Amino acid sequence: MDIYIPELLKELLPKELLGQSHAYHFEKGDYLFHQGKKPEYMFFIVSGEAVLTRTSNHGEPTTLQRCNGGFLSEASLLSDAYHCDAFATQDGQAITLPIKYLRDALTDSKFSLKWVQLLSKEIMRLRTQSERLGLKDIRSKLIHLIETEGKNGVLTLQSDFKSMASEIGVTHEALYRVIASLEKEGLMRRQANSLEFLKKK
Repeated sequence: MDIYIPELLKELLPKELLGQSHAYHFEKGDYLFHQGKKPEYMFFIVSGEAVLTRTSNHGEPTTLQRCNGGFLSEASLLSDAYHCDAFATQDGQAITLPIKYLRDALTDSKFSLKWVQLLSKEIMRLRTQSERLGLKDIRSKLIHLIETEGKNGVLTLQSDFKSMASEIGVTHEALYRVIASLEKEGLMRRQANSLEFLKKK
């Protein structure tokens, strides 16, 4: 059966590797893979959303990666085991690529260069996330998220506030309190599907 292949994958992957790809449907709450399991597939999210999470010593989940388009967990390519869980926060569709064939394809110099470029972008994203997690207070973390992930001070919500709290490493109760406080101060506008940070005039 024919499957939809995004243009990014057509441009990135060798034809032989594209021929090994398969469609994978997931529903909200499904796990794409579990921490500790041997990686068999690389996932490319076409629609919907999936996140990588790891539970802290205090029992709070921390979001390592939120993906609503693109590769999920590139680090699994050269790993013997997944270092986190991946589960769906929205229904969607992914394309799976066998890890073995993907590793073999990296012997192609043109493909390996494209892959390095893709990983460079991911490193920049992780640096931004690391900077955000290193901030001391929740207010600063939230404003940083809006400024780096939003556009013109507006962050479009891809999922619920509980998922957002996990992404910045705080409890959702604490996040609700900070949002309410910023609204009261006239510094934030909360819409059904967005948060807008209003700078002081």
